[in-house]
Amino acid sequence: MTTMRAGALELEVLRRGEGRAILLIHGVNPISPRAPFVDRLARHGEVIAPSHPGFGTSSLPDWLDSIDDVAHIYLEFLDRIGGDSFDVVACSVGGWIAAEMATKAPQRFRRLVLVGPVGIKVGPPDKLDIPDLFAMPQADADKLVFREPAKVLPDVSKLSDEELALMFRARETMALLVWEPWMHNPKLKHRLHRIAAPTLFARGEADGLVSSDYLAAYARFLPNARTLTIPGAGHLPHLEQPKLLADAIGGFLEN
Repeated sequence: MTTMRAGALELEVLRRGEGRAILLIHGVNPISPRAPFVDRLARHGEVIAPSHPGFGTSSLPDWLDSIDDVAHIYLEFLDRIGGDSFDVVACSVGGWIAAEMATKAPQRFRRLVLVGPVGIKVGPPDKLDIPDLFAMPQADADKLVFREPAKVLPDVSKLSDEELALMFRARETMALLVWEPWMHNPKLKHRLHRIAAPTLFARGEADGLVSSDYLAAYARFLPNARTLTIPGAGHLPHLEQPKLLADAIGGFLEN
């Protein structure tokens, strides 16, 4: 891990591989350097994975309180990296960030992969599109996120005090960014037509947060998008099916 600046912020950044830059935008937790998905994806280019402001050891200024703010920070981060266009792989809330970025600066992105993305409202106003994870027991939330939680989740009792502090910091920041309105920007869907890059929408077949109907509705707002289902995975297929997901992404990026 290294540290890079984006404006006044210091961002924790994981870099792996060589070649065309692949910006990897995480969801509820930063990408672990030990994750098999990183090495597999790095076969297709240089993976650059920043931790969001308020996640990992990345700084969090007092004024930053929305996904839109994070999108602007990451556009400035791309200025620091340099280059004309980028491929982006974004998971969960990271998909929302990527969509915001691509509507603001469509010329900067060559291809987008949005895995279990949130960020828009497609259902009736009196019903949540994305279940409220903060309003249910953790065990129930885990069952919505993972196909087989026991195979993926760490034993919390074995985590160090530092690891526990970073986990709770991530949860606190996530609530700050997505709470109201819950998991979406009411304006985003009216801007999605601006995204010029070919886009792959993917979800795990057992995803309990992002339904197939939600994903299909999201994709219809973009002019050049298609969908893919990853078998044997829930909301975070990069953890449960890293090989299947990375190989599918590689094929999309290279064709």
